[in-house]
Amino acid sequence: MPYRPPLVPHETFVADPPELPVRAPGEQGLSALTRAEVLATDEHGVTLKATTSDGGSLAVRVAAAGEGVIRVRLSEDPVARSRSARILPLVRPGTHPAQVRVDGDRVRISAGAVTAELRLDPWHLRFVDADGELLVEQNPGEQDISGRLRTLPFGRSLADGSVAAYHETFTAPGDERFVGLGEKFTPLDKRGQRALMWNFDAFGSESDRSHKSIPLYLSSRGYGVLVDSGMPVEFDICQSTHSCVQIVVPDDLLDYYLIAGPTPAELLDRYNGLTCRPELPPKWAFGSWISSGFFIDTQEHVLERARKIRERGIPCDVLHLDCYWQVAGAWSDLRWDTDNFPDPAAMMAILADQGFKVSLWMNPYLSQGSPLFAEAAEAGYFLRRANGSAYVADVWHGTHPASGIVDFTNPAASAWFTGLLRPLLAQGAAVFKTDFAEGVPADAVAYNGMTGVELHNVYSLLFNDAVSAVTREVAGHGLVWARSSYLGGQRHSAQWSGDVASTWPAMASTLRGGLSHGLSGVPFWSHDTGGFHGTPTPDLYVRWAQFGAFSPLFRFHGTSSRLPWDFPAEAERDAVDAVRLRYRLLPYLYSAAVVAARTGAPMMRALLVDTPEDPAAWHAELEYLLGPDLLVAPMTNPDGRRHLYLPAGDWVDFWSGELHTGGRHLRVVQPLDRLPLFVRHGALLPTAPLADSIGDGPFPEITVVSYGAITSRTTISDVDGDTAVTVIRDGDTLRVETSGPARVRGVALAAVAAGPPAPRRLLLNGVPAAFVPADGLPAVRD
Repeated sequence: MPYRPPLVPHETFVADPPELPVRAPGEQGLSALTRAEVLATDEHGVTLKATTSDGGSLAVRVAAAGEGVIRVRLSEDPVARSRSARILPLVRPGTHPAQVRVDGDRVRISAGAVTAELRLDPWHLRFVDADGELLVEQNPGEQDISGRLRTLPFGRSLADGSVAAYHETFTAPGDERFVGLGEKFTPLDKRGQRALMWNFDAFGSESDRSHKSIPLYLSSRGYGVLVDSGMPVEFDICQSTHSCVQIVVPDDLLDYYLIAGPTPAELLDRYNGLTCRPELPPKWAFGSWISSGFFIDTQEHVLERARKIRERGIPCDVLHLDCYWQVAGAWSDLRWDTDNFPDPAAMMAILADQGFKVSLWMNPYLSQGSPLFAEAAEAGYFLRRANGSAYVADVWHGTHPASGIVDFTNPAASAWFTGLLRPLLAQGAAVFKTDFAEGVPADAVAYNGMTGVELHNVYSLLFNDAVSAVTREVAGHGLVWARSSYLGGQRHSAQWSGDVASTWPAMASTLRGGLSHGLSGVPFWSHDTGGFHGTPTPDLYVRWAQFGAFSPLFRFHGTSSRLPWDFPAEAERDAVDAVRLRYRLLPYLYSAAVVAARTGAPMMRALLVDTPEDPAAWHAELEYLLGPDLLVAPMTNPDGRRHLYLPAGDWVDFWSGELHTGGRHLRVVQPLDRLPLFVRHGALLPTAPLADSIGDGPFPEITVVSYGAITSRTTISDVDGDTAVTVIRDGDTLRVETSGPARVRGVALAAVAAGPPAPRRLLLNGVPAAFVPADGLPAVRD
C-alpha cells in the first residue's frame, strides 16, 4: 500500500510492499469452502477434509489453544507453517483440553470461554461465548447488486495457477467497534479502515503507515482475532463493505486464533499467553530521557549538558546521544567519532557519577562510506540480491549514503554485529536506541533463503532480539528503545513512535498511535516530546512535555534542541514542572508498570480497557488512563480548551480538588502550566520526594495520598517486592495498614471539595500519626 498522495510528488520507498494480483472479470481462481467431513477427533479438537468451490480439497484444523482460545488452520498441506516460522516462531500456543462433540454434520469444540460451532454441509463456522451468545461468525462472501463478490469467504485464491492468498471473512454488526492492529495513527476505532501489516518507514506519525504492525484486533463484542503470519496480512475492517471484516493472508496457510474476553484486559492477557509476556524495563528507564538531538555533538557538549541539567534541577536519568556520536557518513558502523569524543569511557564514567545512564543511537544498516563495509560485504553479512551481490539500498531516502542491511538470519553476521556493540556496553553505555529496521526490500534474499517479503516484518524482531541479548549479557537487562516491531514485540520493552512533526495535530495523532499500540499488547511506549522534525512553539513544547511526563516512558528528542533552557523562561519552568511532577508520582507509575508487565494490559490505556461496556469509551481517543487511577487528557490544541469524557465513577480534579460525577462529557479550560488531569475518587497514590534521578534501588521514602479518605486499598510495587496498603475509614479515624517492604513514611489527604469531613485521627500500622503534606502536589490538605 504505497504512500502516493494525488498531485504531489511522491517517493516509492525501497521497501514498499508487493501488491496482490487482481483477477480480471470472469477469471476463475476462488477456492472457497463448501462442505467438510471429519477425519479425526482428539482431546484438543477436530481435523477435517474440506471440499472447495473449484472442486479441490483443503485441510482444516479447529482446536483449543488455551483457555478461551480457539485456533483455526486452513491449508493444502496439513503440517504447513507460516513462512516466517523458518526463522522465528511468532505464536507459541500451548496444549489445552477441549470438549469435542460430533453430532451428524454439527461439530462443537469448546475451550471454556469460547466454543466453535461448525456446520459441515454447507460449511459454516461460528463462535459463541460460555453462555452460548454469538461472538462472531463467518460470512459466505458479500455480493453487490450485480452479483460480484465484495469480500472473500473462508478459503483461498489462485492467480495464474499459483496460490496468491488465503482469506477469511466475518460478519460485522453495524454497532461493532474494532481496535488494535499495532501503532496506527488513524482513528482509534478501525471500522472503515484497511490496515496492511507491513512495517513502513512512516515519514512521521500521521498516516496509515506505521513502524509497528501487529496482526491482532479486539472487538467491542468481547473477542479478538490474532493471525499468525509474518507476511503482509491485510485487514479490511468494514471498508470494502460495512458488513464485514475481511482478512487476506498471502502465506502458505491461514492460521488464526479466536480469543475470548470478554474484557480487553482478559483478551490481552490471553494474547500474552500465546506470544510472550511484556518485558519490564529497568526502573531507571521510567525517569526522563534527554537527547542531544539530531545534530553534531561533542564530548564537551554532553558533559556541559549534564552539568546544566543538574544545576537547573531538571530530574533526568538518561542522556541520549543520537547519530553523531558515530563518524558521519559511516552510519551505523558503531565507531565513536574520536575527534569529537576523544575519551568516551571517561565521559560515561563522569556521567555515571552524576546519576546518568547513557543511551546510544544505532541501526542495522551499514553505509557504503564505512571502512567496515567492504569486509562485511565480502563476508556475506548483508542481505543479497538474487545474483548473490550485497543488496545496497537507499534506506535514508537520499539524505545519506546507500547502505547494506545486516542479515540477522546469518549467525555469523549477527555475531559480528553484536561484537561491535559489546565494547560500547563495556565502556559504560547502558542502552541502545534501535532505529529503523523497516527497510528490507521485497526482492532481497536472506542467508537462510527467505525472500525480502517473508523477512520484512520479522526482521525488526531479529534485530531487537540481537541487541537485547547482548545488552542483557553485558549490562544485565534487555532494554532496547525500538522504533519498529511486530507480533510478540512486547518482549522489547521500550518503543517509540518515530519521526513525528512538531505540530498540534501531529501530537494528537501520536497519542492515537500510542493508544492503538497499547491495545495491541504493548504496554511500554513513548514518543519524541516536542515532536521530532521542526521546532515546536513554546506553548506546544509545554503541552507536549506534559503529555510526555504522563506517558509510560518519556524522552525529549528532535531535529532541533528540546532542552528546556533553549525555550523562553516561562516555557522552561512549565515543562520542567511537568517533569518534576512525574518524578514525584514515580512510585505510582512504577507500580502500574509492574502490573502491566504481569498482565499485558497497557500502562497507558484507552478508556475502553476499563469500561468496555460503555459505548462512549470506545470513541474517547485523545485521553487515557495512566495506571488504574489517573485520567489524562493532553491538551492537543493551543487555546487551552477541550472536551473530555469521564467514565463511570467519581473523579477528582487533580489541581482544584473539585469532584465530578463520571459517565458524562466535560468541557475543561486549563492554563498552560496545567494539563487536564483527574484522580479516581478513593484512590491511594504513592508518591516520593523530588530527586535528581530515580536510580535502580527501592524508593527511600513514600507518602500515600488519599483522594477522598474513604475505605480503599492499593499495591505499591518496587524492585524489592509488593506492599499492600489498606485504608479503612472509621468515623473520624483513618486506619492505614501496610504489609510489605515499601518505606511508607506518611499519609496525606487530598483536599476533595465535596464529600464527608476529613478524618481527624490517623493510625499508621496501629500507631497514632499526623497527616503530612505531599511535597509538590496541589490540592493536598496541610
